Amino acid sequence: MAPDPLVRLQAVSKIFPGGIVGLDAVDLDIARGEFLTLLGPSGCGKTTSLRVIAGFESPSSGEVLLEGRDITALRPFDRPVNTVFQDYALFPHMNVAENVGFGLSLRRLTRAEQAKRVGEALDMVGLADKIGARVSELSGGQRQRVALARAIVCEPRVLLLDEPLSALDAHLREQMQVELKRLQSRLGTTFVMVTHDQTEALSISDRIVVMNKGRIEQIAPPATLYDRPATKFVASFIGTMNLLQSRFLGRDGDRLRFAAGALPLEAVSETGELPGEGAVRTIGVRPEDLLATTEAAAGTAPVRVTSIVFHGRTLRLHAELEQGAPVVIDAPRRAEGFQFSVGDVAHISLRRGANCPMLSN
Repeated sequence: MAPDPLVRLQAVSKIFPGGIVGLDAVDLDIARGEFLTLLGPSGCGKTTSLRVIAGFESPSSGEVLLEGRDITALRPFDRPVNTVFQDYALFPHMNVAENVGFGLSLRRLTRAEQAKRVGEALDMVGLADKIGARVSELSGGQRQRVALARAIVCEPRVLLLDEPLSALDAHLREQMQVELKRLQSRLGTTFVMVTHDQTEALSISDRIVVMNKGRIEQIAPPATLYDRPATKFVASFIGTMNLLQSRFLGRDGDRLRFAAGALPLEAVSETGELPGEGAVRTIGVRPEDLLATTEAAAGTAPVRVTSIVFHGRTLRLHAELEQGAPVVIDAPRRAEGFQFSVGDVAHISLRRGANCPMLSN
């Protein structure tokens, strides 16, 4: 039996003025000690979900539970929840220690206890040497760490992060992803993060909630979302996925045989659906699961290369199948030079053992 969740959203809806649906009967369980990420495009409901948990938004209907207790009507400062905002929201007239200790100053703690906890929080985020520095003297990454220290110093049951790394440059952002996951593992605190960056979500989350139009499309660990997306939306939002309209040919054990034009495909059905012969379904194929050669052979289909994009160790071929359907292939970049040019005809096939999902709408 699964343990009771730390946080539960139960049939939570949020309707904004003008009838705009922010959340549509969302059910979500958040486990103790997990790093959960809410992921999706702008307007999907991820930030609204975070604000409902924090208490900054009141749901139009439904309940928010914390350890089984209904906290829907509680004010933000009455909840054992802290939020790290996108812009960090630091006080410029205070030094680092004063910023971190601000929440503690509202509690009945001795000055010595406050100072001890501020020091421990700054040590956790690697800023013990900046305790007396002004906010204006800090880099973007350091300000982000101060905001984290201010949030964790009050020992919240849940830490909410609203696009916490979006203001950082790419290199620093990657460094801070590692630091954020390290900090969460060390604290054992439940982290709930909002981001629109799929790479960020895949890198540090225990589970990801993919949202679209106020609803949850799929909840799963990163590898499951990548390998077995449940819907076309998830498949197209997580990584790059070829969505190929394919005709069902038959079954070979637990593998379903399809053809996208002349390209033979094998797929798996997560729902157990067995299409009728000749039925058309959408099959998801990752670019790395397609092989490209210069020679035609059994099991290959011709494509015309329309562009080539450098991706470091691989080159991404954008091509078209014979019926005009676009397809993307990741091919290794060979030391002696790449073997395809724009306008060439390549012959592609499905990598043996590739896990191609049959997708629902």
